[in-house]
Amino acid sequence: MSPRRAAGRGRSAARPARMRVGVIYGGRSVEHEVSLVSARAIMRALDPARYEVVPIGISKQGRWVIGGAHCALPPDPSVHGLVRLRDGGLSAAPPARRGTTALRPGARAPKRSRNGSAPGQLDVVFPVVHGTGGEDGSLQGLLELADIPYVGASVAGSAIGMDKAVMKALFRDAGLPIVDHRVVLRREVKTDVGRQVRLIEEGFGYPCFVKPANGGSSVGVSKAKNRGDLAAALELAARYDRKILVERAIEAREIECSVLGNDEPEASVPGEIIPANEFYDYRSKYIDPGSRLLIPAPVTEDQARRIRDLALRAFRVLDLCGMARADFFLDRTSEAIFLNEVNTIPGFTPISMYPKLWEASGLPFPALVDRLIHLALERHAEKKSLLTSYKPGRNGQRSLTKG
Repeated sequence: MSPRRAAGRGRSAARPARMRVGVIYGGRSVEHEVSLVSARAIMRALDPARYEVVPIGISKQGRWVIGGAHCALPPDPSVHGLVRLRDGGLSAAPPARRGTTALRPGARAPKRSRNGSAPGQLDVVFPVVHGTGGEDGSLQGLLELADIPYVGASVAGSAIGMDKAVMKALFRDAGLPIVDHRVVLRREVKTDVGRQVRLIEEGFGYPCFVKPANGGSSVGVSKAKNRGDLAAALELAARYDRKILVERAIEAREIECSVLGNDEPEASVPGEIIPANEFYDYRSKYIDPGSRLLIPAPVTEDQARRIRDLALRAFRVLDLCGMARADFFLDRTSEAIFLNEVNTIPGFTPISMYPKLWEASGLPFPALVDRLIHLALERHAEKKSLLTSYKPGRNGQRSLTKG
């Protein structure tokens, strides 16, 4: 099915006049600021004639707040300049406090929606909490327990997609092409970093990339070119995670491909990233304006077809649903294609690849958001149709209760 037909089917489905959509953003992750910008773009894309948006922010201290459309969101819709470095740490524009209410006993909840939802009840949730606590299955588990439809991968898919070490093990077992790598534990770094350096040197040497296994937006990622770099990179990554991934560096182009769907996913046109710095680090993504996106990527038809096929295979290997962005390396010398990782809650900022690739494939941002909500409701309805108990009868087992 083409993206245009997919969008049309999503809009024609019978749904209430106004659906209450909870957009959850922020969180206690190092990607907190990026999440704010993604949430703002999503809320702007939701048609107010069809959706009632309920912004739900999570502070860096873990406090949940609910409020108006600009609750805890920076006022400037652009990315560059919103996320900046200050005093050695990350910061964003100060959160708007007006209209925010803590979610606590006695707190004011939204009024009853037009489609009859009770006060405080959500019809669907669009989680846009990047990184730890939002992309690792934790938030998805909460929504599963609450029996609320939500956009994106399930608990298992989210957890696997967050852990790059487990993800690569599954990719390797499925025969997908990945770069040589090694997993190092934080305890091993703290105990004897020199030994880990020697083992990596014996394995694939320099240059190599070091990153937290459970992280995103290139936070804590370093490129090591010698023994001193590697020791420092391991200790930096160990500040963010107990598990560290070290990969052989290859001279490659960075290609990304967006995936959309449930059991019959589709892949977008591929795009290429030309980073402002040596590699696509946090500064290149959100601070320095020099990075460029080439959409569609200047690759051959065979390469584009191979990338889309690998993206769909990776999506199915991780048993994902809704959305994902697959990242690849295209070796400049051999032109071999390597699957790097899959992101289950990709960015939705004005410069993010995921929505831009779908726009280039014929699916505009508002239609993409609408389609994702439709896919969430579709997956939830399927789960609700499953049997949850049975009673043996004369002719075998018969259902007592559905989900």
